[in-house]
Amino acid sequence: MGGYMTERWQLAGHQIVAFDLDPAAVKRAAQTGAKPADSLASMVKQLAAPRAIWMMVPSGDPVDQTIAKLLPLLSPGDTIIDGGNSNYKDSQRRAADLKTKGFEFIDAGTSGGIWGLKEGYSLMIGGEKAAVERLTPIFEALAPAADKGWGHVGPAGAGHFTKMVHNGIEYALMQSYAEGLDLIRAKKDFAIDLQQVTEIWRYGSVVRSWLLDLMADALKKNPTLQDIAPYVADSGEGRWTAKEAIDLGVSTPVMNIALYQRFTTHDQEHFADRLLNVTRNEFGGHAVKKES
Repeated sequence: MGGYMTERWQLAGHQIVAFDLDPAAVKRAAQTGAKPADSLASMVKQLAAPRAIWMMVPSGDPVDQTIAKLLPLLSPGDTIIDGGNSNYKDSQRRAADLKTKGFEFIDAGTSGGIWGLKEGYSLMIGGEKAAVERLTPIFEALAPAADKGWGHVGPAGAGHFTKMVHNGIEYALMQSYAEGLDLIRAKKDFAIDLQQVTEIWRYGSVVRSWLLDLMADALKKNPTLQDIAPYVADSGEGRWTAKEAIDLGVSTPVMNIALYQRFTTHDQEHFADRLLNVTRNEFGGHAVKKES
């Protein structure tokens, strides 16, 4: 696990042992009070049973590989917590498999990013009730407050499912802000200051939010977005949300469009647009604009 959670865990009165593939990350964790470990084996050895292992690794194979390396080192009754953005179906599978081996599994959908240490992390917890209750002091310490910003939302997989939808909403909110501000920017004769507008909206407005706060801060630092590429990555949760909506027959057009808009920023060839361009010429003789 990375060292950025260490300080808040210490507030819960638990001993923290940190391990990361990057020795520099372990060193940073040690500087905030964690005991350093140079291997998974060393980390597990320093923890008293029943242990709680919080993983923050990329979704997919890295999670399965980490669990596979941990299992021979752990004892029945230990709990593995996945705080990354895993697919909830993978979390259900992992929980079921670990249960047969005598281990608990908790999926902790975690939001808050790099600001989490200062503001607290929003935690959406999935897993068996007894395991979650035993580790409640950790969640209370990591959250914005003991009674705010976190909760046990359901069985294994429910935490990551809720976080998946959270990220789909995030896509849509960001897209709406970006489109609205782009529209204001396009009205050149008004010469409206976008950073000023975002500051106005931050207070009293019905569209105020933390995302807007961050956008206002970004515009303050770089009003013209100089040297910023028009490329928006998608880390997977938006795609999973769209697929789940299809499977459940739930209409989520705004979130889907926000996802598709990100796809358009990835297209360097713009083949579909080129095809539209030449087709207009074929049926109507419209001029074809060519690249300079």
